[in-house]
Amino acid sequence: MKRERSILFHIAWLAPALFLCIVGAASLGSAHLSFFDSLRIIGSGIPGLHSIVSTDGIADVYTKIVWQVRMPRILLAGLVGCGLSVVGATFQGLFRNSLADPHILGISSGAAVGATIAIISGVSFHFLGLSGICAAAFAGAVVTAFLVYRISSIGSKLPVMNILLTGIAVSAMFSALISLLMTLNRDQIDKVYMWTLGSFSSASKTRVLFLLFFVVAATAGLMLYARKLNVIATGDETAESLGIDTSRVKKVLIVLASLLVAACVSVSGIIGFVGLIIPHCTRIISGPKHERLLPLSCFAGAIFMILCDTLARTLAAPSEIPVGVITSVFGAPFFIFLLQRSKKKLVR
Repeated sequence: MKRERSILFHIAWLAPALFLCIVGAASLGSAHLSFFDSLRIIGSGIPGLHSIVSTDGIADVYTKIVWQVRMPRILLAGLVGCGLSVVGATFQGLFRNSLADPHILGISSGAAVGATIAIISGVSFHFLGLSGICAAAFAGAVVTAFLVYRISSIGSKLPVMNILLTGIAVSAMFSALISLLMTLNRDQIDKVYMWTLGSFSSASKTRVLFLLFFVVAATAGLMLYARKLNVIATGDETAESLGIDTSRVKKVLIVLASLLVAACVSVSGIIGFVGLIIPHCTRIISGPKHERLLPLSCFAGAIFMILCDTLARTLAAPSEIPVGVITSVFGAPFFIFLLQRSKKKLVR
């Protein structure tokens, strides 16, 4: 009961913080709105509040800007932050490595290869409402996840070291392939480079719904294995002595996490450090138990990504800074801090 109250307590302030963050982000842009007007517009669009919240005095054009332009981007950013943070928390527990992040298996590099091929080929088709580049990135990420899984598995076993090394090797190979493709197609270098830096400028309702499905489904699946992940994080021998089929649990967790990373990267490009920073910060308030860490990471990751994207589109307006640059500004120093802390622990 104490644990449940703890979760509810943190959600009780994280959820309103997320909502206020969304309202604040929706009020900022080339067409500036007051925070209160933005709140009224968003409130009027929430089922059940339409008859209560009035938008009198607010021009219709501002309502269209908020709901048709800004909200898809804000919601997509929040979902990507949520997905990457949940995967980061899962991988840090699964691999028993505090420096693990969602891109550790090379899935992002696979998505980048798919996107690069699509950009160079000039594809213009749409699949289930998604652009050809988005679909190609998702396909590349899924194929890479399957490739890493097949190479690293030994029979029914899935050794952690094998999958980490395979991910590093595949990532290096795909990075070299991307460089080769960019060299051979210099006229497309800018497009490929900007995609790899991450952006939500192409956000749409279709992409939001696409990613929402994966975030909800994968997070729910990961939550079902949260308690087992707690035990696996202490060591395979301990988990197996308690009757946990570690190989099976690892496979399920990696498949779910990989699909979620594939979906996130396909709609936003490569955005680093989110899955590294947020689980660490969330662990301070939630503790190491994944049944608390995972859901709280969802809220914290969404807040962080919305804030970063808001900075990305407003700091240099009317130009836009790739959101991956903003997350790196925060993430790189934090990564150095973690390395320094780990070094001090080793010295002691």
